[in-house]
Amino acid sequence: MPIIDVTYGPAVAEEPLLRLARTLPHAVSLAVECPEEPYDGALQPGDVEIRFRPRGPYDVSGLDVVVEIRSKWFPGRAETRQERCEQLCEAVVAAAGTRSVGVYLSLPVAAWSQGE
Repeated sequence: MPIIDVTYGPAVAEEPLLRLARTLPHAVSLAVECPEEPYDGALQPGDVEIRFRPRGPYDVSGLDVVVEIRSKWFPGRAETRQERCEQLCEAVVAAAGTRSVGVYLSLPVAAWSQGE
């Protein structure tokens, strides 16, 4: 279950943010799929969690959009994490309409539990 944080600058309009909101669940799921957690294309509630926030007055960033993804560490993910991050960066650039994008993929050892 990836958790995605999107921070955006004041130059990013609402339409690119809407495209990101629509693009990220599938793009991130493709980028982190692995034998241990295969992606079947049918996302269910709780499969992806996305949070958007505007850059604050004290934040320091030279990028229009920064996307941070945290997804549980598995050997199948860790071996190709840089390629996965680059694939996801391309999807974010296309959706955001700017090349001023940063993508950070973190694969911590973690656990997830979810109530109904």
